Amino acid sequence: MDLRLKGKSVLITGASKGIGLATAEVFAAEGCDLHLTARSGPALEEHKARLERDFGVQVTTYALDLAKSENIAELARLAGDVDILVNNAGEVPSGPIESLTEESWRAGYDLKLFGYIFLTKAIYARMKARGDGVIVNDIGNSGENWDANYIAGSTGNAALMAFTKALGGQSMDFGVRVVAVNPGPVETDRMIKINKRRALDLYGDETRHVELRAKYPGGRPASPGEVADLIAFLASPRAGYISGSIVTIDGGIASRGSIIKEKA
Repeated sequence: MDLRLKGKSVLITGASKGIGLATAEVFAAEGCDLHLTARSGPALEEHKARLERDFGVQVTTYALDLAKSENIAELARLAGDVDILVNNAGEVPSGPIESLTEESWRAGYDLKLFGYIFLTKAIYARMKARGDGVIVNDIGNSGENWDANYIAGSTGNAALMAFTKALGGQSMDFGVRVVAVNPGPVETDRMIKINKRRALDLYGDETRHVELRAKYPGGRPASPGEVADLIAFLASPRAGYISGSIVTIDGGIASRGSIIKEKA
């Protein structure tokens, strides 16, 4: 299916690995020029060279820590009038409330919760002024499938879900769509880190994190590419009447009400 994205410009945060990198690859394959940001400059430069070589698109990179508000403003200024924004950067700490410090909550929210909100605010203003654009927030299914062992993530993700619905419910009046995806477990370094914390809570041994994989639907997590394909579709004109909506991609985990569950 032609997503009719060729020639669009896309800003992707957290683009040096995982879902962000996979999303960059999908948009590049569709013929989009890319603005990629992450904290790791060398990784971004390596991906830039490969994407430009393999897909013939223009890639601009920005090594920035989006937990700092001044960097968000700088990124919005440098990226300019992009057609699509994919908010993806963020790492909220895992664990129950007793294990989390105030500093860890605030650091996680500065990057993901407030990073998404304030970059959206800056880019949305440009999109609204010209009457066109799409914003996709990569959130996470813990915002709808609450988990006391990932309480900071559940709370922050629920806030971003409400943010997406509130803004996306009005944005089409100005020609802009705001949508989100809620991945469950995805085969990334981030998933391993979270599962080690979960295995510690469940079994008292973080090395048993591999045992959790068998409990996922189909006995596996999603691939980054599966999430990236969904993001690209939602950002495309093929999804032109979707705004204020959140699409969950978790194999049914949120529907069954458990992140992991023993088979019947």
